[in-house]
Amino acid sequence: MYILDKNIKKPLYIQLYDAMKYEILKTLPLGSKLPSIRKIATEYAISKNTVELAYKQLYTEGYIESRPKSGYFVAEVLLEHDAPTKTLCETKPYTPLPIRYDFVPARLTHESFPLKLWKRLFIKAMEGDLDFGAYGDRQGEIGLRKEIAKYLIKSRGVNCDASQIIICGGFADSMNLLATILKTKYTHIAIEHPGFPIVRSLFHDYGFITVPINIDPNGLVIDELESSSAKLVYITPSHQFPTGVSMPVSNRIRLLNWSKRVEGIIIEDDYDSELRYQNRPIPSLQGLDNDDRVVYVGTFSKSLSPALRVSYLILPHRYFEAYRGLFHSRHQRCSVSLSTQKTLEHFMAGGHWERHLRKIRTLNRKKHDMMKESLQKAFGSMIEITSEGGGLAILIRPTINIDLAILRQNALTQGVKIYLASDYYGKDWEAIRMGFGGLEEKEIRKGIILLKSIWMETVTHP
Repeated sequence: MYILDKNIKKPLYIQLYDAMKYEILKTLPLGSKLPSIRKIATEYAISKNTVELAYKQLYTEGYIESRPKSGYFVAEVLLEHDAPTKTLCETKPYTPLPIRYDFVPARLTHESFPLKLWKRLFIKAMEGDLDFGAYGDRQGEIGLRKEIAKYLIKSRGVNCDASQIIICGGFADSMNLLATILKTKYTHIAIEHPGFPIVRSLFHDYGFITVPINIDPNGLVIDELESSSAKLVYITPSHQFPTGVSMPVSNRIRLLNWSKRVEGIIIEDDYDSELRYQNRPIPSLQGLDNDDRVVYVGTFSKSLSPALRVSYLILPHRYFEAYRGLFHSRHQRCSVSLSTQKTLEHFMAGGHWERHLRKIRTLNRKKHDMMKESLQKAFGSMIEITSEGGGLAILIRPTINIDLAILRQNALTQGVKIYLASDYYGKDWEAIRMGFGGLEEKEIRKGIILLKSIWMETVTHP
């Protein structure tokens, strides 16, 4: 009985290979027949391709042998005759290559962070008038909130002032705060499908009933939302996650009219609006709101650093009384350190943030274009590009029949790591999420060339 776990990162065929090798070493007599590929695939509910890969590796390393029209058997002769003292256990086990090309879809390179400048501004902040003997502002330091407000008004058309901004410790912290406030009035939340998985699970943990609303080429399907029982909706209108589509202004107006009619709230997540390479993003939905119905959510993770854990909310005025009542009574404080807030304030006030954005856009535009060109050159008509032009990844789908799970397993053995949308969405929505932000340009080119060879071997020998 082999123990195979589909929920761990180790590929299934490697798990099967390890289990069968252990059995060969410990219990099976030399020359004994092994179960057929079909039998193991059926018994363990795995694909024949997975079993074939495990058998192929065992055969390559000499643990088993193939006999025409008879099947596979434990090898009769496992060692060379001139090495009688060596045991089979001394054979070096098979291990995948270290990851050389990681196409993670949401990462920046280490070099993209302005470390020297950050150190200098950090020292400047420490030498300033910081009071480490007192608690900081519950909403976050007023200086940083003013800088964020100035930036958003100018770049995203957001209608706000510093008094509406709440500094949070990353996206999940922002959502936790919102769920706590909104659960006193709402029981259902509409969420894009496909959409950001953490939102669904987080609001579910707070007792909300999540209502999936489909995505079409214009973003959230407004007709479905209007027919649902939800009065609260989470959307990514400027660059929908994960499909990449944008909601046109006409649909944004419909959505705002819906929120006013049902007395609802819209959570607008503008998670990567700074990273657009082909055209400027449509101004924020919040900036079109005349009825105080939109919560605007932003972050510094995609353009500056996810390690800083700095995000922010712009809360409608109507919810500040609820915010103060809930969080002040619990002595809730801003979870971002005072030193990080003040350093970021200096970074923005000195004009470094906008200069950094220009640099990071230029850098990632080159990587984006390099990846697109490399994908098209390597795969041609074998793929279609389903999302491009923004963020830190390009999404592709095969136009030929290929098992993507097997492709990923094969790629790992060669040191290439790819990411599948089905990890989050199952069979409902599939794509390969090819991230470029964490790679250098030459790595992108070499990684795709290697992936192409693995792809062709997987197609030819499934």
